[in-house]
Amino acid sequence: LDWSSSNVVAVALASTVYLWHVSTGSIEELVKVSEEAGPVTSVSWGSDGKHLAVGLHDAEVQLWDTVALRQVRSLKGHTARVGSLAWNGGPILSSGGRDATIFNHDVRIREHVITQMTAHEQEVCGLKWSLSGQQLASGGNDNILHIWNASMMSSGGSSAYLHRLDDHQAAVKALAWCPFQSNLLASGGGSSDRCIKFWNTQTGVCLNSIDTKSQVCALQWSRHEREILSSHGFSQNQLCLWKYPSMAKMAELTGHTSRVLHLASSPDGYTVASAAGDETLRFWRVFGAPESTTLARTKSKEAAGTDSLSVRSTIHIR
Repeated sequence: LDWSSSNVVAVALASTVYLWHVSTGSIEELVKVSEEAGPVTSVSWGSDGKHLAVGLHDAEVQLWDTVALRQVRSLKGHTARVGSLAWNGGPILSSGGRDATIFNHDVRIREHVITQMTAHEQEVCGLKWSLSGQQLASGGNDNILHIWNASMMSSGGSSAYLHRLDDHQAAVKALAWCPFQSNLLASGGGSSDRCIKFWNTQTGVCLNSIDTKSQVCALQWSRHEREILSSHGFSQNQLCLWKYPSMAKMAELTGHTSRVLHLASSPDGYTVASAAGDETLRFWRVFGAPESTTLARTKSKEAAGTDSLSVRSTIHIR
């Protein structure tokens, strides 16, 4: 799942990528890959809101022009499925695979692989660039979180990480960079860990750790409030809204019937889309509304509890 700057939601289900145009409500099929190539294992929008990277089970990464509805590039290099993709805000696309390798691709040039990172021992299941494009966070099924500095990424060769963080006790899929404090990263652990941890990525120090009591699948910071949203799996498949830095739980949102694998924020930052294994997308106005003041929003939450954060709409993907 990913939501573009041009207000289009891309969602992959099995071997098909769908585009949902939020402003019109129209849905179109971008691509259905072959049984041999699929299923689709990751999607990520470029900052232009036009180009979409699609990772496949057969180790290929495809780059699509979603306006022309045509594939413009095929990026090879991985030897197993590509489960994570992240753009650095420009023409550099990072991909993480089940082969435990991360590649940086410069999508403008013929020999597109410009950096290779091989510190993980198992599948790279989480990948996020910082908003400045200066640091890359990678999480693995080996329970390790790595921080990489763009300035330390050697061109053409293998790069060394800045930090190797081994505090999580399960796979690290959920990653989110803080929009209001540089060098602050949130990470979430799987079902044997259940923790959200906060890191100073310059020093590698863990600033805080909260046991959420359930598997952490995804994280999304608010761009308007000092809040963070988490999505979960076993046992309640819920979303939780937390105040930062106190980590007081402000709301718990339920509705999905299987684990909530992905979160994506709207361009204005007020709505969050969630996608789960129950084959539904749910849209939550969880971070307020453009016209509401902070005071009014606080009062409505106190008065209505989680009702003011209820699901805005649900789409059954098929």
